[in-house]
Amino acid sequence: MIRRGSPERVVEYQFKPHERPTMPGSPHNPEHPVGRRAAYLLIGVLLGVTGGLGNALVGVNLNFAQGTLGLDTDQSAMLSAAYLMTNTTANLLLMKYRQQFGLQPFIRIMLPIYAATTVLHLLVHGFWSSLTVRAASGFAASALSTLALLYIIQGMPAAKRLSGIMIGISVPQLASPLARAISPGLLVSGDWHMLYWCELGLVLATLAAVMSLPLPPSLRVKVFELQDFVTFALLAPGLWLLIAMLTEGRIEWWTERPWMGWSLATGIVLIVVALALEHKRANPLINTRWLGTREMMRLIMTAVAIRVLLSEQAFGSVGLFTTLGMLNDQMVILNLVIVGASLAGLAVAIWRFDATDPSRALILAVLLIALGSFMDANTTNLTRPSSFYLSQALIGFASFLFLAHAMVIGISRTLLAGPQHFISFSVLFGLSQSLGGLVGSAFLGTFQILREKFHSHELVQSIVLTDPQVAARVRGTGASVTGVIGDPTLSNAEGVALLARTVAREANILAYNDVFLLIGVLATLTFLWSLSIRAAIRRRGELSPVLALQQQSQAASPAAEK
Repeated sequence: MIRRGSPERVVEYQFKPHERPTMPGSPHNPEHPVGRRAAYLLIGVLLGVTGGLGNALVGVNLNFAQGTLGLDTDQSAMLSAAYLMTNTTANLLLMKYRQQFGLQPFIRIMLPIYAATTVLHLLVHGFWSSLTVRAASGFAASALSTLALLYIIQGMPAAKRLSGIMIGISVPQLASPLARAISPGLLVSGDWHMLYWCELGLVLATLAAVMSLPLPPSLRVKVFELQDFVTFALLAPGLWLLIAMLTEGRIEWWTERPWMGWSLATGIVLIVVALALEHKRANPLINTRWLGTREMMRLIMTAVAIRVLLSEQAFGSVGLFTTLGMLNDQMVILNLVIVGASLAGLAVAIWRFDATDPSRALILAVLLIALGSFMDANTTNLTRPSSFYLSQALIGFASFLFLAHAMVIGISRTLLAGPQHFISFSVLFGLSQSLGGLVGSAFLGTFQILREKFHSHELVQSIVLTDPQVAARVRGTGASVTGVIGDPTLSNAEGVALLARTVAREANILAYNDVFLLIGVLATLTFLWSLSIRAAIRRRGELSPVLALQQQSQAASPAAEK
């Protein structure tokens, strides 16, 4: 029931049966006027962009944070890790909080907390204070992606709500290329805090928009159990230890720090104990029996595999251009191309969505990733961002095509199994994407370092100063600094150092070529595996979960009963 009208004449709106939410904690879905639907849609997009930019602006500018705060490389990496730790685990409890206490208390608490953490970023100047604020920001930002999805769904007519889910889950993923595109303009003054002034403006605009147009009321039920907090107390620290280990592994190196081994062992034990306790519960927070079914395991494995492959864009191309001495300033157009291609992928996902066979889009996405990776696997020191426009556009297109379809397939399976499984799916799907990206970066980063050492060895062993060509190269590079260094011995030593730097750059370029080639091969294998799974499903005559859900909804509707 919702009150409408002036204070003198208040009308109580009674929700119709078909307008009721599918689960507690979600708002009712009344038919809104066109203008109000448009406002809900715009606010949802604003929420998604604001929530995503919170981490992206820091993640793509860690070098500025490192210099401003006086941090080491491993310390600056922990800023992103702290955000990810709380952001990925907060929904374990926040979803139940929303179900038990309602949407409005949830919004009134989480949005001001997010605004407050953004203000605190402007005040901190040390490592531990920055780490604490980043962790608090990750916790608060976890609510924004949920609110973005709920607002966008309110902005869509009933027949288009699947499209709303696709848009709601995709918009926050635009944050990284958008952050790389707008960061150079924000950092033109050299002040790292300008990033947070921009974020604070977005947060305040979001807060004003949400308060001016609240969501319809939600159903509330008592769902919290004491065992939920026990599970969280075991599962969250276990995941935090794994995230810290994956973040720092390739920076401090996996076998050089004893704490990494202890973190891995302790994290696995905590997660296994938490899942074992959940397996025996009557009303589990994470339904391990349902998540362990063949269909859900297949979906999660596919989602993780594709998310690891998409690290080609977040790690591969960006790392290559950083090796070539380029910053975000030189990659603005490339990132705008990625944004445009990603939006095109979302548009195609909505326009060409096929409820009878949604997995076909996932297979196409893997094929596009393989094609883009093979195109990138032939770079040289003359490669520039313009050479990557087409390949990165293909991967950006594939990322949104995959994400939109994977989310719809997962939600359909969840609703078919029962709304009580929604927390389990949301938590696991979120973890598959966040941890999948982290595992992808850690795996590819480690592979790149190993291949760089190999190529460096191969190049260096053939470079000897007795070779006339090498000697001439040293003299030539040394001559380039004679205007600054007059001593012939020192200029010759500088020539040797410049040659060593050139060799290191070439070894890194060859290593990144190997990374792109590896991703292409893995994507090809994933493509073949996906084809075999699709063929097996067709042989068994299984309905797609989306089509099965549509048929179930039609059978339950009043029109179908008549």
